[in-house]
Amino acid sequence: MSYKQFGNVFILLSFHPVQMIATGMLAFLVATLWATSVDTAALAGSVGAEAESPFPAVTATAWLRATDHAECAKPKAGWIWCDDFETDRLKQYFEYSKARGRFARAEGAGVDGSFGMRAQFLKGEIGAGFLHVAFGKTPQTYFRQVDAGTSNYRDIYWRVFVRYDSGWVGGGGHKMSRATSFVSESSWAQAMIAHVWSGKARINYLAIDPASGTDLAGVVRTKTYNDGRKLRWLGSRASITPIFHPSRIGLWHCVEAHARLNDPGAANGLVELWIDDRPEAQNRNLNFVGAFTQYGINAIFLENYWNGGAPQTQSRYFDRFIVSTKRIGCQ
Repeated sequence: MSYKQFGNVFILLSFHPVQMIATGMLAFLVATLWATSVDTAALAGSVGAEAESPFPAVTATAWLRATDHAECAKPKAGWIWCDDFETDRLKQYFEYSKARGRFARAEGAGVDGSFGMRAQFLKGEIGAGFLHVAFGKTPQTYFRQVDAGTSNYRDIYWRVFVRYDSGWVGGGGHKMSRATSFVSESSWAQAMIAHVWSGKARINYLAIDPASGTDLAGVVRTKTYNDGRKLRWLGSRASITPIFHPSRIGLWHCVEAHARLNDPGAANGLVELWIDDRPEAQNRNLNFVGAFTQYGINAIFLENYWNGGAPQTQSRYFDRFIVSTKRIGCQ
């Protein structure tokens, strides 16, 4: 499943697995949709059309969606944070690295030419900027929250749309996002991290890679940020879809993740991933933080960090970033 843009709308295409037969299929579906005479200016949500294919053994559905650039003007139940980048909210993040101007909010960088964030990696560069948002109960005033700062969140969803430059090489560029729990008044010690990133072995796939900063009983063992020697790694799971394969580069993809901390005394934590509203990876039955309950999940990072450095100068783009206590979806 992928999005294809046409003017001020885009098409969500879903093919039966046999399919990349010919680009003519796309033209056929678009023509079918436009024949429905949808008034896209008045469209709210989406409208679909199923087409009887002229290609044997191929079925397809196309969805015509009007892009809602000002998504944050109409928040939904459970939303803690929303940034569609149509309004400049960058000062509300507790940390924002501009990477000397190469990670910046820009018109035309978002979905369908809206505002978004453009991250440019220079050849050989490791870091190209980040956005760090905090919420709920935190251990330090430095972690400046975007909500009331009192909730102890143990179940969090986060979603972002991402696109890579045409001609991009190197797979996913390693780091993309993570949810974490900061727990120390004097350091950046973490009780857990739910990474969403790509790796060296399967560079064209996105993966979830949860880690615990506590022992099995819930005693915090980490002393600093990303304290790898003290983390308990709980098992990486790769996506089904190779969204960084060259055939998919240049398309917008909707990436949503979910992290739930375990209840004290139970191994019922989980991390899961959707791409374009399709379930892609899941790791269940996790003893994420033992009996630790002082702090919950209190920060989400969007990050541009490339282990070993980018192989060439190239850019990727973020848009429609939401943090929520409920499933968000791509609509």
